[in-house]
Amino acid sequence: MSETMDIIDIVKYLPHRYPFLLIDRVIELEVGKSIKAIKNVTINEPFFQGHFPQYPVMPGVLIMEALAQAAGVLSFKSEGKMPDGDTLYFFAGIDNARFKRQVLPGDQLTLCVEIVAQKRGIFKYKAKAFVGEELAAEADLMCAERQVKKTV
Repeated sequence: MSETMDIIDIVKYLPHRYPFLLIDRVIELEVGKSIKAIKNVTINEPFFQGHFPQYPVMPGVLIMEALAQAAGVLSFKSEGKMPDGDTLYFFAGIDNARFKRQVLPGDQLTLCVEIVAQKRGIFKYKAKAFVGEELAAEADLMCAERQVKKTV
């Protein structure tokens, strides 16, 4: 059964906050399988001030980060866990990353992530980002669940 999440629900599963929270809504989530999330890209994003002022383009690394954040939500939901402040999902790898289309202010990025494998807190995913029907970026991602020691 598919579920949705608004921003109030999303922040319960991700430690990220402005300006680094890169998911606005989850429009489909099938526990143990896949997630489809939305990132509304606006000219107000702080990275557009320097990337690039004369031709604003969303940095590819932030598209990958948005996909990873969607993967993090999917991982917590699939494990049936809520973040407890001591556990996070970290990037463990990115393979086969390709950028097919620029993402510009006014675009809506649809983030599609599917679980390929899961073993002992390590997840592998197929991830794709679309603008409308056009593929903007894709990659094979790997995230690992890790215990963290608070430093602050």
